[in-house]
Amino acid sequence: MTQQRPHIGMALGWARLAPRFLPFADAASKDLPLTQLLRLSLFQVSAGIAIVLLNGTLNRVMIVELGIPAWLVALMVALPICFAPFRVLIGHRSDHHRSFLGWRRVPYIWFGTLLQFGGLAIMPFALLIMSGDTHGPVVIGEIAAGLAFLLVGAGLHTTQTAGLALATDIAPEEDRPRVVALLYVMLLLGMVVTSLFFGAYLTDFTQIKLIEVVQGAAVATMVLNVIALWKQEGRNPSKTAPDKKRPQLSLAWKEFSTNKRTRRLLIAVGLGTAGFNMQDILLEPYGGEILDLTVGETSALTALLAGGTLLGFTLAARALIQGIDPHRLAAMGVLVGLVAFTAVIFAAPVDSQGLFRAGTVLIGFGTGLFGVGTLTAAMALADGGQSGLALGAWGAVQATAAGVSIALGGAIRDGVSVLASNGSLGPALTGPEVGYGAVYQLELIFLFATLVAIGPLVRRNSGTKRPTSKFGLAEFPG
Repeated sequence: MTQQRPHIGMALGWARLAPRFLPFADAASKDLPLTQLLRLSLFQVSAGIAIVLLNGTLNRVMIVELGIPAWLVALMVALPICFAPFRVLIGHRSDHHRSFLGWRRVPYIWFGTLLQFGGLAIMPFALLIMSGDTHGPVVIGEIAAGLAFLLVGAGLHTTQTAGLALATDIAPEEDRPRVVALLYVMLLLGMVVTSLFFGAYLTDFTQIKLIEVVQGAAVATMVLNVIALWKQEGRNPSKTAPDKKRPQLSLAWKEFSTNKRTRRLLIAVGLGTAGFNMQDILLEPYGGEILDLTVGETSALTALLAGGTLLGFTLAARALIQGIDPHRLAAMGVLVGLVAFTAVIFAAPVDSQGLFRAGTVLIGFGTGLFGVGTLTAAMALADGGQSGLALGAWGAVQATAAGVSIALGGAIRDGVSVLASNGSLGPALTGPEVGYGAVYQLELIFLFATLVAIGPLVRRNSGTKRPTSKFGLAEFPG
């Protein structure tokens, strides 16, 4: 027995070290094994594939390779994001879904998957018509592409909302934070891996390869979501009885939004989100048109952006554990964003691809700090079981601001570029980088305005007691 003690001690040591090096190993439980949890997280991987495809690869290809106006591409990319505010309604409806079958989340995940698959299925044909290589009118392709983007966005947000709710339902209460953390990190990992794969596959760009990428994403979405959904939710007809009353959302929202601190925080969220996201569809075209990056190199920018965001989440969680005020943390993220966009602007005159990539990483890093900080502050506003409403309001404002700012970013870039090419801005401002620079400078203004909005909240909380609860990626919605 004494000879076995060193081995027992070594095993116990590895058991203590495992959660540190495998941070989601302790998310599993007897009721929710790790294999089931990892299988459930696959719907986040499919969401990451769609995000990279829509916001990364397709917008650069449509603007640079297909010559589609940036304002039209911006409008298409904004369509799925503008659907995001309905996540509050989707979550509320899935909480109180009425059905004889006894499922609350499964119908929303399934129909969301069908919408996402349908949008990706018709997208290649829409792109072919838009390219002018067919005899059909281009306007038909534009309408079909807009519909495809809208379907993918509607399916993406529906699937994510119901999927995260399902994860919360089946996970034990004490394990829910780590479970949701795993799901959100799987989204970021899916984005990183997908962007690297797309970048490598599209290095020698052809339209046939683009079609293969989009169709492959459609098949992967269906397969991954079906595997993730299979036998996850148990049937409970008592929770979905057709005669069960559904509480009104409007009354709860009215009570929540009357607080002045709530309104100021939501204003800061809207301004900051616009400041960080207005460049969303312009970053890759900027790298391709101004800095001569290839399709593969610009697709890899999404990985840099996601990596910076994940680093921001990690450091923000550690800072919050140490007791930093969440409003101050959000302000730090805005300051990082100011440095990031300054680097991106100066990358063109000094012709530095390295400075541009560094600015891209910093944009993601600042976004992570700002998002975690404002989300934590929104959670603190929840009283009387209104945490879902508070997080829904945060997500709705963020998504709406992102969609509107992305659409405006493309329109501003096109308008300023026309003025610059016509010489209306003077002889010093005639290059193609002028349109992009105008958008980046406007983002700097939005970020400065965010500091103004969030400043009083920081001062007001400067003397408050440090929070005792820990924050991690668990509380961040997908």
